[in-house]
Amino acid sequence: MDGWLATLGVAMGSAWLSGINLYAAVATLGLLEHFGLAHLPGDLGLLGRWWVISLAVVLYLIEFVADKVPAVDSLWDATHTFIRIPAGAVLASAAFAGFEPSVRIAAFLLGGGVAFGSHGAKAATRTGTNLSPEPVSNVALSFIEDFLVVGGSFLVASHPVAMIAIVVAFLSAVAWLFPKILRALRRRLKGAFTKCCT
Repeated sequence: MDGWLATLGVAMGSAWLSGINLYAAVATLGLLEHFGLAHLPGDLGLLGRWWVISLAVVLYLIEFVADKVPAVDSLWDATHTFIRIPAGAVLASAAFAGFEPSVRIAAFLLGGGVAFGSHGAKAATRTGTNLSPEPVSNVALSFIEDFLVVGGSFLVASHPVAMIAIVVAFLSAVAWLFPKILRALRRRLKGAFTKCCT
């Protein structure tokens, strides 16, 4: 995959997807690379090795189950704040492996910020959903996220420049919506706490 713009699309797209579901993104991108359906830039080609794909698939299957249980899902997301965001930074930097160090550092910082945005939006949305007593919305959101990440991985591999526009649109929406989500989440937690303690 040639061109810095395409590389930027892969870098930011993979970082964005890693903030939502790191293991599904790595497994899908790895399979696309392994079977020659994509040629990922820089060191991202290493995702196509079977041991990387296998590890990502095993971890994805664990997350697939954890995502469906509200209390476990919230704990999983909290823990993965320390995994998804650094991983997004590393994936973005790895895409620019052939570039000079300053570019890789910039990609690392941008990738971490993008992963933080997608992870934060996912975690806040899922926390609000997990407070609901019915399990259907939580399970439905989990499946939507999986489809989004797998489909997004195909888009990263086939139309990386388009992925830049999607990531920019998403980050703009998050910047506008995030304060509203936090206020709604705060009200919901306060209501749950009041109900629990009275």
